[in-house]
Amino acid sequence: MLSAPGARNAGLEKMNHPHVAIVGATGAVGVEMLLCLEQRNFPLGKLKLLASARSAGKQMTFRGQKILVEELTHDSFQGVDIALFSAGGGISLEYGPSAAAAGAVVIDNSSAFRMDDGVPLVVPEINPEAAKNRPRGIIANPNCTTIISLMALAPLHEAFGLRSIIASSYQAVSGSGAQGIIELEEQMTAIANGQPFTPKVYPRQIAFNVIPQVDSFTENGYTKEELKMLNEGRKILDLPELRVSCTCVRVPVYRSHSVSITAQFERPVNADAARAAYAGKSGIEVVDDPTNKIFPVPLDTTGKDDCLVGRIRKNLVFGNALDLWVVGDQVRKGAALNAVQIAEIL
Repeated sequence: MLSAPGARNAGLEKMNHPHVAIVGATGAVGVEMLLCLEQRNFPLGKLKLLASARSAGKQMTFRGQKILVEELTHDSFQGVDIALFSAGGGISLEYGPSAAAAGAVVIDNSSAFRMDDGVPLVVPEINPEAAKNRPRGIIANPNCTTIISLMALAPLHEAFGLRSIIASSYQAVSGSGAQGIIELEEQMTAIANGQPFTPKVYPRQIAFNVIPQVDSFTENGYTKEELKMLNEGRKILDLPELRVSCTCVRVPVYRSHSVSITAQFERPVNADAARAAYAGKSGIEVVDDPTNKIFPVPLDTTGKDDCLVGRIRKNLVFGNALDLWVVGDQVRKGAALNAVQIAEIL
């Protein structure tokens, strides 16, 4: 642990080199959080890895050193400055307040606190100032599809004034965790060998198929995932009247989500003006030359920080509207990286 030689410098040293904890460290997003901290040279003073009793005792490598994974308890957060949570909503609801009470700023990747009025919902490239007002000591990470979509929409909103969104997502199986990947692989193997199988993770066969259901259905016929883009988009952009209709689809892709978006604006817009609006914006890159078959696909963003946007064109139905296609790594920018970027703001 880095430490200042005298008490006079202790507070400054602690601020510049925070004690960070990762809750759910052995999960896919937790592992990616660790990778992001290392790759971005985050100025850590000390690192604590926390997980369930089943995973406690495992060792993980960070900057060439082995770190023992500890069992998560309500007493795990003494001295912790920033607690990155990625272990599911139930764990966040149970342990997040304990971490905040111990003095840590909680950055939570679950849906547990996203719509809480006392918890800011932050995408650092879009609304970093929101992270400063955290009365509960908790900051929420948005849903992965929301983050990826808004990375493409926020620069256009700034330039033209966003009114409505119609979107269809094409979501990778890793969005369901490791079991989603295993199910896809097992089904592809079974089909190749002419063997029977029974879907477990998804309601229908996912191999060589698409399933128009992500999360559970609500009374109005939309899934919870689809309503997240509506509710979270309004909160992040501070647009309480934003209109959103979304269809979320699971596709047989390992990693990186894609979203097809029709966006309508307050002011006139065309494709060239839209491309110009992205100039100088961090975290989003225009990849848009369809004549030469240049457009974003999931493999282009897997393991990468930036989201990619292409197929930008004027919509033929609505006035002041554009169609576009955006792709991003939902494990990285859609989860782990966004949380680490919030920590960097702090």
